[in-house]
Amino acid sequence: MKDNIIGNEDKMLELIETLVNIDSGTYVKHGVDKVGKVLLEEYKSIGFQAEIDEQEIVGNNLLIRHPEAVNPQIVIIAHMDTVFKEGTVAERPFRKEGEYAYGPGVIDMKSSQVTTLFALKALIESGSNAHKNVEIILNTDEEIGSIYSRELIERTAKDKKYALILEPAQNGNLVSERKGGGKYLLKITGKSSHAGVAPENGISAIEELGNKIIKLHKLTNRDEGINVNVGIVKGGTSVNTIAPYAEAFIDVRINTAEQGDAIDKAIKEICSKSDVPGTTLELTGKITRPAWVLTEKSEKLIDIIVDEGKKLGLELSHEKSGGGSDGNLTGYMGIPSIDGLGPEGGNAHEESEFLYIPSLTVRTNLLANVIQRLSDQ
Repeated sequence: MKDNIIGNEDKMLELIETLVNIDSGTYVKHGVDKVGKVLLEEYKSIGFQAEIDEQEIVGNNLLIRHPEAVNPQIVIIAHMDTVFKEGTVAERPFRKEGEYAYGPGVIDMKSSQVTTLFALKALIESGSNAHKNVEIILNTDEEIGSIYSRELIERTAKDKKYALILEPAQNGNLVSERKGGGKYLLKITGKSSHAGVAPENGISAIEELGNKIIKLHKLTNRDEGINVNVGIVKGGTSVNTIAPYAEAFIDVRINTAEQGDAIDKAIKEICSKSDVPGTTLELTGKITRPAWVLTEKSEKLIDIIVDEGKKLGLELSHEKSGGGSDGNLTGYMGIPSIDGLGPEGGNAHEESEFLYIPSLTVRTNLLANVIQRLSDQ
């Protein structure tokens, strides 16, 4: 398989360029669906077929498998959405500089889409039947917590023996655990009034928000791995008007399911009553990703992947990540899961996001060999 993969590096880069040069932020539905159509045609060309999980707000999820697959035991998950707004591609399209490639979503995770496809191509070209032992989920809302694709992921993964998550390699390593997390939106309504002429007639939503931010941040306990962060705030109409409205976006990170339950309860309690009389509060959101904790079964899966890596000259290790992924869902379900199987790169979600091009072929080869090994179990 190795020679076939190495010989395809130029084709892989061509497809990565095509995908990167499509705006596909989570809520750019037409762009995400365009990415899906490109990938679906590629999978059809090697004999796979897809079920389309249609969505109204985000792009359509794809569930892909070979028509001759019978009870496949491996689920592969790779997301098609990015964090970048529409128009980003026009500002900074795909480009190569030496051993690196740049562009929106190039490492998170459009290159992983390509390594997955070419790993399966390599298996087919080698005469293996291991490609019939996989079911592939290409989802469209991972960057916002897989809210719309979670049911598809859990339904598909529940009877699988292994889950392979194609987020990019973290410092070249596998990811074996991830913090859980949640997203909340707090909306506050007050009453406007002129700040100079009649301030006594106003009720400041921003003042109420200030009180809430202090209380919410006090829920943070870094010794226990709990972090509550109000990351975005909005409010007010003008500097000389008592603010009639304010809102806050709240991010939560936790290490265990029990912490998630406790923090969810605490946030709801804080936001259930006003500190500033006359303000009204509306809280939406929840813990969207359960914590993923390393299990003995996942350790055995890691041993297999590390062993396959050694055969390719890779010295792989595994680590915990503070960020979430779809591995949180499969890991929490108790399915042996591993993440960070994508190529190497860095600066995800930033203008300087990059792919380390030499990692493309070796990580594709690793994935193909892992699929073969797990299919031979």
